[in-house]
Amino acid sequence: MGLNIVVLAKQVPDTRNVGKDAMKADGTINRAALPAIFNPEDLNALEQALRLKEQHPGSTVGMLTMGPPRAGEIIRQGLYRGADTGWLLTDRLFAGADTLATSYALATAIKKIGKVDVVIGGRQAIDGDTAQVGPQVAQKLGLNQVTYAEEILKIENGVATIRRHIDGGVETVEAPLPVVITVNGSAAPCRPCNARLVMKYKYATCPMERTGDEPWKALYDERPYLTLNQWSVADVDGDPEQCGLSGSPTKVKTVQNIVFQAKESKTLTSSDEDIDGMIKELLDEKIIG
Repeated sequence: MGLNIVVLAKQVPDTRNVGKDAMKADGTINRAALPAIFNPEDLNALEQALRLKEQHPGSTVGMLTMGPPRAGEIIRQGLYRGADTGWLLTDRLFAGADTLATSYALATAIKKIGKVDVVIGGRQAIDGDTAQVGPQVAQKLGLNQVTYAEEILKIENGVATIRRHIDGGVETVEAPLPVVITVNGSAAPCRPCNARLVMKYKYATCPMERTGDEPWKALYDERPYLTLNQWSVADVDGDPEQCGLSGSPTKVKTVQNIVFQAKESKTLTSSDEDIDGMIKELLDEKIIG
């Protein structure tokens, strides 16, 4: 029996290139000033979803993301690797969302999708590093959840068996479906894009991504699969007061790029005298001990 799988994925600013214009006056990230990439751990999650699809004939994998129209690229990247469909949540009312408002928006969208067996996402996004959205989505939907997953070993008789990484080792757990799973970056990396699928979906766009003068615009009538799903707050029956900045109790004070630099260096030999001296200095400075 096939599974209905939804992958939570996010287009994030590349935090390795944070500059002086990375933050707006209202405390939100200026995403236009930073290169946009597929959140790394969401790629690990996508790979687990695609493996489940291969193991369970008849399964479907859908990409769910929230962001400006350009975030449609996340859906295309999923399609290039083997996903079947996708949904972009895009609306000015979604802008500036913290984890609480983000999880609310995603949960309302999953309710609209309906009959989801497995929701899979990365452990956390590199622009926030909170690891809160997955568990919050599970709580809002009243679903079972397994975090820090490294591999979904199998799904049989409505039960998922998952190996997860914990402090001090690993453990294997079972969870009945439907379930929300968050995946570590230590899980298997995502497969590369498939050339045939890239050719099939390279013109796939959400309506708000289009300018209207694309040379290939006639293809959208001929090939309906090139029009990606685009949902607003109203489309998912969302409460505007729980979305975006209105629904976000967390406010960012500042964003900085901190580079650690050594002010001085000291070369040590492997002699007992040098090692004893280093340990004494570390103890005196209360760095260790």
